[in-house]
Amino acid sequence: MVKGPGLYTDIGKRARDLLFKDYHSDKKFSITTYSPDGIVITSSGTKKGDLFFADVNAQLKHRNVTTDIKVDADSNLFTTITFDEPAPGLKSIFSFRVPDQRSGKVELQYLHDYAGISTSVGLTANPIVNFSSVVGTNILAIGTDVSYDTKSGDLTKLNAGLSFTKADFIASLTVNDKGDAVNASYYHVVNPLTNTAVGAELTHRFSTDENTFTIGTQHALDPLTTVKARVNNYGRASALIQHEWRPKSLVTISSEVDTRALEKSAKVGLSLALKP
Repeated sequence: MVKGPGLYTDIGKRARDLLFKDYHSDKKFSITTYSPDGIVITSSGTKKGDLFFADVNAQLKHRNVTTDIKVDADSNLFTTITFDEPAPGLKSIFSFRVPDQRSGKVELQYLHDYAGISTSVGLTANPIVNFSSVVGTNILAIGTDVSYDTKSGDLTKLNAGLSFTKADFIASLTVNDKGDAVNASYYHVVNPLTNTAVGAELTHRFSTDENTFTIGTQHALDPLTTVKARVNNYGRASALIQHEWRPKSLVTISSEVDTRALEKSAKVGLSLALKP
C-alpha cells in the first residue's frame, strides 16, 4: 500500500464521514447476494416521502478488473469498469450511462509516496476536463481541484486545500467555489479502543456572509454497536445508532430534531443492509 498524501477527495474526509455519513431521514434497504460464478448482486430501495426509488447493481471482479452494472427503476443503465494497477500506483476508470450518449467518461488515478493525481475527461466532442492533484506526505499535503469546460472555455470549478495529519488528529482547510467558500474541519481521536472521536466543520460563504458550524462525536458502545451525534449552529440536532447484527449486515436508525421548532415532528430514518 502506498503511504502518501492520497487524493484531493481525501482532504477533510474523516471529519465529513464523522459528521455526515449514515445520517438520513429516509427508509433504505439493501440485500447483497453472491452467485457461484463470483458475481455480487445488490438490490436496494429508498423511500422518500411518497416516492420509492429502487436499483439493482451487479459487480464482477476478474483479476485486476472490476465491472459494476447498475439498473434503476427508470431503466437507466450505469456501467463502471475499473482497472486496478495496470501499472504500479495507477488506476483507470471508464464509466457511461445508457441512454445518455454524452455521459461517457475516462478517469485516471495515480498514487505515489509524495503525490496523488486524478484526471478525468468526458467522451464528447467538447468535454469537461477535471484535474486534481495533491503533493506532500501522509502528514502534510496541499492540493487543488480544477474543472475546465472546453466548449465555453470557462473554469467551472476551482478549489484548493491543505491537510495536516498526526496520529490522533487531522486538520484541513479548503477554499471552494472559486474562492466564495472557505471550509475548515478538525477530526480528533479521543480513545482508539472505543472508536471515540470528535469532529467539527466551519464553512463561511462570502457571497451571502453565511456561516455554518457543525460539531459531532462518535463512540462504540461495544465492538458491534456505534452511536453518533451532531448539532449545528441552526439548532438542528441529530443522532444515530448503528449495529452490526451479523458480519457486514448493518441496521442504522437516525433522527433529526429542530431545537428551534420543537413543535415539529422529528425526522427519523431507517437503513437496513443485509449481506450473507
